[in-house]
Amino acid sequence: MADVVVIGAGHAGCEAALASARMGLDTLLLTLNMDGVALMACNPVIGGSAKGHLVRELDALGGEMGRAIDDTFLQSRMLNTSKGPAVHALRAQADKQQYQNRMRQALMTQPRLTLRQGECASVEVEEGHVCAVTTVTGQRIPCRAAVVASGVYLQSRIIIGEHQHSGGPQGLMNAGPLSDSLRGLGFALRRFKTGTPARVDVRSIDFDEMEPQPGDDPVTPFSFMTDRPLRNTHRCYLTWTTPETHDIIRRNLHRAPLYAGQIHGVGPRYCPSIEDKIVRFADKDRHQVFLEPEGAASREWYVQGMSTSLPEDVQWQMYRSVPGLRRCELTRLAYAIEYDCIDSRELRPTLESLRIGGLFFAGQINGTSGYEEAACQGLMAGVNAALRLQDKPAFILTRDMAYIGVLMDDLTTKGTDEPYRMMTSRAEHRLSLRQDNADLRLTKLAHALGLADDERLERTLRKERDAARLGELLRETRYTPSAFRDEWLTRHSQPIASAAVSAEDLLRRPDITLTALTELTPAWADFTPAAREQAEIAVKYAGYLQRQDAMIRRARDMEAVLLPEDMPYEAIAALRLEARQKLARQKPRSLAAASRIPGVSPADIAVLMVYLERQRAAGKETNRP
Repeated sequence: MADVVVIGAGHAGCEAALASARMGLDTLLLTLNMDGVALMACNPVIGGSAKGHLVRELDALGGEMGRAIDDTFLQSRMLNTSKGPAVHALRAQADKQQYQNRMRQALMTQPRLTLRQGECASVEVEEGHVCAVTTVTGQRIPCRAAVVASGVYLQSRIIIGEHQHSGGPQGLMNAGPLSDSLRGLGFALRRFKTGTPARVDVRSIDFDEMEPQPGDDPVTPFSFMTDRPLRNTHRCYLTWTTPETHDIIRRNLHRAPLYAGQIHGVGPRYCPSIEDKIVRFADKDRHQVFLEPEGAASREWYVQGMSTSLPEDVQWQMYRSVPGLRRCELTRLAYAIEYDCIDSRELRPTLESLRIGGLFFAGQINGTSGYEEAACQGLMAGVNAALRLQDKPAFILTRDMAYIGVLMDDLTTKGTDEPYRMMTSRAEHRLSLRQDNADLRLTKLAHALGLADDERLERTLRKERDAARLGELLRETRYTPSAFRDEWLTRHSQPIASAAVSAEDLLRRPDITLTALTELTPAWADFTPAAREQAEIAVKYAGYLQRQDAMIRRARDMEAVLLPEDMPYEAIAALRLEARQKLARQKPRSLAAASRIPGVSPADIAVLMVYLERQRAAGKETNRP
């Protein structure tokens, strides 16, 4: 017997199980293979553009991924530093095996959590609620909630050229019976597809023909709790495809499963295979290829940018046409993988099924791609499974609160017709949802849930207080004319002013940084880097932030108008037929969520507003509990 059973121990399953157990629920985590726990089946990388935001938010909420990557990375870089802080994003190359070990250790030392190898064959439902899961070996495990985090393993099929076989990523087995069980429960399964490049033996790589890509110094940690110095130990390398590479691919397109009709699953638009790149971007004579290590003790390196499902003989030719790889030895072939997933619009914003109480879904089963997207869904599903069993209100992050809120809303309101990937452009409030302030936005919420301890909360409050105090000092400090001040202005290419000027006014100037201002007021160097960063952003982007705050307030007004689950959409004659059908199927939580459903027009929203107003006038409560 368990309170919560989590099915699958990938990145979603790990975070779901940890969150559930940390909130006091007896939790069982079932995995197909103990060696596949937290497996990075594709590139062993955490973070990247927008994904780094997700990991920072996950950490602020008490998740494990940020701390795990800080303990096991080989190289870390902050991306997009030439742009504004809204798009700055951490990306770290992990030691693949050590990351798995680190996450497995967290699971196996967590009180109230049991990790067990076994395959789930079915989910049992009684009177509309989950009551048990059954394994393929016949064990029936009673439970009060279940989280399906099956990744890409459901009825998965490996495709390499003309060769196909049933199997999971990296030579692991796939999962079979659970797909039939989900169909039996009324879920319409879809087929999605993803892929991975070949791995090559490091001894066969000529790095002198490539461009070194060093990491940062100093290294910025992912976790807000990491305060020890971090150090890069490895470099990555950049090379490029050649006209020869493109010619090899074009000559063999008829053998590419993607173009020969052998792949029926929908692939990721934003992570195309190399053959897809050659076809879609025919005008480009070269594409970037990054060589990245898989582990400190591993001889395998990852060929980022050359995902493919071409036949083996073509793969050898193709990879060996790239500078630095002309004598490369492939240790693992590239492949495509097709798998079953559900339509995420069948879920509530909590990731619970609309039809079956206590049944949650998280990760690639919901049609997403990426470790980070999966992990965030896992935490949210685990938290809400625990809250449901504790008879507490659901935990929902809205689009104005976090990138995680954008992710959850996109999936459950808009759905996805292809493997979903988080991007900064999806977040309309991204200037406020920066990766540097994730703790200020979310840690208090995590503390209330029991996922953030007192030490984490105190660190967040201290950062908040220090940033506010430094902001006050910047407003209050004025520099009167003096030889020292004028020499500083000249040195920083600023015009000499005849009157006093405030530190805040100086900091607003594009070429002036807070570091430069500490030359005038050395005491500001005593503030922590995190507090100084917040204060500087608040000054430099004050006008933009004020406008965004006004947008957020308007968005929250719409989010505050909750729609009852039993709203009789079919009976509201003024709604268009399409809107009635979609609203009745998805049961949006709020007026704002309803407005984001494709096929629901502004006129339909106006009808709903009139209906709600009439209900209120009649004294009927319409908000959810």
